[in-house]
Amino acid sequence: MHPISILLLLACVTPLPAPSVAVPFQQRGLPVLSKTIDVQSLMMMMMNDEAEGSGYEEGPPAEQPTCPFGCQCNLRVVQCSDLGLHYVPYDIPPDTRLLDLQGNYITEIRENDFKGLRNLYALVLVNNMITKIHPRAFLPLERMQKLYLSHNRLTAVPKNLPVSLVELRIHDNQIKKVASGTFYGLTNMNCIEMGRNPIKNSGLEPGAFDGLHLSFLRISEAKLTGIPKDLPYSLTELHLDQNQIQAIELEDLLQYGQLFRLGLSYNKIRHIEDGSLYYVHSLRELHLDNNLLSRVPAGLPEMKHLQVVYLHSNNISSVGVNDFCPRTFGTKKTFYNGISLFNNPIQYWEVQPATFRCVSGRNAIQFGNYK
Repeated sequence: MHPISILLLLACVTPLPAPSVAVPFQQRGLPVLSKTIDVQSLMMMMMNDEAEGSGYEEGPPAEQPTCPFGCQCNLRVVQCSDLGLHYVPYDIPPDTRLLDLQGNYITEIRENDFKGLRNLYALVLVNNMITKIHPRAFLPLERMQKLYLSHNRLTAVPKNLPVSLVELRIHDNQIKKVASGTFYGLTNMNCIEMGRNPIKNSGLEPGAFDGLHLSFLRISEAKLTGIPKDLPYSLTELHLDQNQIQAIELEDLLQYGQLFRLGLSYNKIRHIEDGSLYYVHSLRELHLDNNLLSRVPAGLPEMKHLQVVYLHSNNISSVGVNDFCPRTFGTKKTFYNGISLFNNPIQYWEVQPATFRCVSGRNAIQFGNYK
């Protein structure tokens, strides 16, 4: 079992600490988006969901159990990965809960490819060559919760996704536009991963995310030049790393007050307007490393729950005594346990010790060397 793949699968289900609980924030690295899905960890998640009750109905046993040629079928899991398949195989057992088709040469999903698989929980189509999905292909999958379509050649989000869907991963495709109403009616959706698609801000049409109650959204490695508007208010994690964002304006974060994690690393941010961070008052973790900032962003002392700030690899040349901590003792609910400032032109011996009076310990501060 690969730890990286497990992190990827658990990214959308790991609970975040409640803002009222002042406990040390456990820093978790962002999951690496591997080209493979760890089926074993996915099976564990499936069994946990079944134990908690996920709408699965045990059907009558098949008279003659079938298994597609070359595949492995066991415990309602059908594994057909890396078989050189060009189409979804026939004879998939109707009681299948997890169907693994990753690493093949499938170019098209046809209308009846999943006919009769009404109890399917997860469908893995990662790392194929899919360019076309029939509009009715997913209609039989009325209980599917997880759909993995990353590393294909899709130019649009598939139509008629099951209303039961909780998690969609469509990373590394060729999607340029998310049309208005694309996710309408998908009220159970919690997580969308759609990074490494050539999406510009203009490609996110007004109403594209209407009706969603997402917790996790990643649009990294795209072509965004600003923080998108009209994303779901419910977001607790938003990752926009490796785009072309140049500034954070006053109202860019206005509607994202429930965010706990905000990833803006590897952009081209030079300016963060004073007051723009006021709206993300629940934030625990802020990634602004590898940008073009010349100073510590204003507003950090007022963020009572903020515990991790990445500012390394910018152009920050000085740090003020009140850049991180509030002037009044006791107004910050939690101490910082991670501030990174290395690879900045800071004369660290000029930084006053009182600057980090609200930090949990010396090891939480990373200055390093500027090269």
